[in-house]
Parts: sequence; structure tokens; C-alpha cells
Amino acid sequence: MIAMQEELNQFERSEVWELVSRPSNQSVIGTRWVFINKMDENCIIVRNKARLVAQGFNQEEGIYYEETFALVARLEAIRMLLAFVCFKNFVLYQMDVKNAFLNDFINEEVYVEQPLDFQSFNFPNHVFKLKKTFYGLKQAPRAWYERLSKFLLKRAFKMGKIDTTLFIKTKENDMLLV
Repeated sequence: MIAMQEELNQFERSEVWELVSRPSNQSVIGTRWVFINKMDENCIIVRNKARLVAQGFNQEEGIYYEETFALVARLEAIRMLLAFVCFKNFVLYQMDVKNAFLNDFINEEVYVEQPLDFQSFNFPNHVFKLKKTFYGLKQAPRAWYERLSKFLLKRAFKMGKIDTTLFIKTKENDMLLV
């Protein structure tokens, strides 16, 4: 329950949604909880994590969204990056953006059900109107990629020609690959 509440608190801080009356002319997408146990190197559970996701499998193309998009780096690009890092003796860092999909504004009008066991006492039949994307929505990967790429391009990064998920910035003898 604590992990679930932490997830909902993150939604509030990020202003992902607002509670509204159920629309009569629009479908409402369900939500569900996904639970993960984070373990240390000895396989001892160190943290329980809960993620609220939209039941995106209920979304139909043309009704809820216009197209699907998978933000995946090509295996060839990863291999080239690793070879380049070894050849140049670079230091390589891996980074994870916590709640990445909670940072992007949504263009479509999307409504989701209140999460199970966390319905509003005063408005149990209301739904959430999304202001931003979140996990499980078909629109989330594209919105995240568009925001990230605009941010990097404004800061003089160059987008890869073959793999558009690769961004490069050079300055004198220094190089940054994202």
C-alpha cells in the first residue's frame, strides 16, 4: 500500500491528471497496478515498487491515438557505441529517467478510471482526465521521445542519421553521446 501511495503522490506532484465527471461521449480507459520487488545482489527484497498503468490494450488506433511508436535503440547502434567506447577508452554511464512518461503533455483528450482501492470518497464515479502521459498509453513513448529530442537538439546535439535515438554533441576534443 505504501508503494502504491508513493506512485499516486508522484502523479500529484507531476500534475498528471485531474478528477472530473465521467464524460458521456468518450470512452474511459481502465487502470491496473503492476508490482515489482527490487532485490539486492543476494536476492533479498530491498524495496517494493508499484506502478499504475493504463490498460493500453483497450485503446484502438484512430479512436484513442493516431499511431503507435516504439522508442527502441537499434541493436547495431548499441554495438557500434560499445565498440567506439572501447576503442576511445571512454567512460560509459547508464542513466534511467524516473517516471519519464509522466513528464509529457498529451495532445488527445484521454480519460482513465480511478485506481482500484484509491477511489475518491466524495466522487467515486468520477474519472481522471489526463494532462500528461503515463505508462501503458500508446501515446506515451512518442511524447517522451519528442520532448527529449527537442531538448537535446536545442542544446546543439546532432541526431543520428541511421538511428534517430542516438544524439551526439562534440566540443573541441570532447564528445557526449546520448
